[in-house]
Amino acid sequence: MQRIGAERFPRNNLSIRRELGMKIEHVEAYYLRMPEVLDIGDGSQDALLISVDCGGVTGWGECEASPLPTIAALIAPLSHSACHPVLDSVLGMPLDSLEDIGRIHQKVKERSQDLLQTDHALSGIDMALWDNLGKRLDLPVWQLFGSSSEPKIAYASQLFGDTPSATYEAAKRVAESDFRAAKFGWGPIGKGSLEEDRDQVAAAREGLGWDRDLLVDTGCAFGHDVARASALIPVLEEFKVKWWEEPFLTGALAEYSSLAKLTSIPLAAGESCHTADQARHFVDYAGVGFIQVDCGRIGGITSARQVAGYVREKKVAYVNHTFTSNLALSASQQPYADFAACYSEVPTTISSLAIAIGGEPWQPDSNGFVYAPTGAGLGIDIDPSRFKAYEVAVEISVGGKRVWPK
Repeated sequence: MQRIGAERFPRNNLSIRRELGMKIEHVEAYYLRMPEVLDIGDGSQDALLISVDCGGVTGWGECEASPLPTIAALIAPLSHSACHPVLDSVLGMPLDSLEDIGRIHQKVKERSQDLLQTDHALSGIDMALWDNLGKRLDLPVWQLFGSSSEPKIAYASQLFGDTPSATYEAAKRVAESDFRAAKFGWGPIGKGSLEEDRDQVAAAREGLGWDRDLLVDTGCAFGHDVARASALIPVLEEFKVKWWEEPFLTGALAEYSSLAKLTSIPLAAGESCHTADQARHFVDYAGVGFIQVDCGRIGGITSARQVAGYVREKKVAYVNHTFTSNLALSASQQPYADFAACYSEVPTTISSLAIAIGGEPWQPDSNGFVYAPTGAGLGIDIDPSRFKAYEVAVEISVGGKRVWPK
């Protein structure tokens, strides 16, 4: 198991060999997929990895999205001035500084704004840009920000079991670990009777004990129905749930706001936000206590960092959303690395594919904390030979001419 603790490696910036005048030479996309993909809320069953080559270094990123539409956004033929293929705004661009990453990010957003998969594609590219620059400067991404790496309270993130007994056993395993909190989500919660929901939450609390934080994710099960959602409030209050995640669909800001007025339990949401603006709207209008940002969806580290900066003066806590590989998990730590005493989502039941990408699930230190990795870039060793068995060949032709792979 990979244990991420408080070890830090300060570097002397003056001693770094800095190669300037570098331009992005190549971008590659890898479509990876488990042999069988189940109809469950587990985003680690397939993946689209992005590699960016610049200055003799390869940076890596991960898109939290359906891979095939994202590949299409990378190379789709020009439609009009706001529908350029994403790669046209990336290849050949300078990559020597934080400002260069910002320029690439903005160029993609402006020239591909009408391609609805743009932000997913940009997410993986943006991560890879930061990883590449950090490796070339021999600094972790958070140090590129001039930041520090502060401890985060790790919570073990997993799905509700098909039965309360399965949920109890999963919670009991968390109670025997160094995790100080656990989240259970999706599965049957919110899809059956109120009594069935109570049995699930009770099982999670019984297995976890009362000395660890319990977080509940109902996976948008209540749609726009505030009345049906509010019936669950006494159950969540009875078992002292620390937050209630995604009762409603992502855009239901009015419903979130209405429910927030009915309970003292903080609401958490935002993982499906595809832009920093959407996340800011959640902060300002939905009444949430926690804004959850997925670097693989929102436009990468750059967009996530914008949201983290926005909430510093707000009564809303920033937290990562990650349920894929350690590559995405490391990227998600960077935007708020200097935030102390915050939660951090750590998936504990990821697929063998996710392990092949980024290694075994993280484990917190003995105090229940995780930290942003201290290695250069994102600090995650990516070896394509480890995930080659999961790679799916993709060929796209337009008008009889092959446009992917190039």
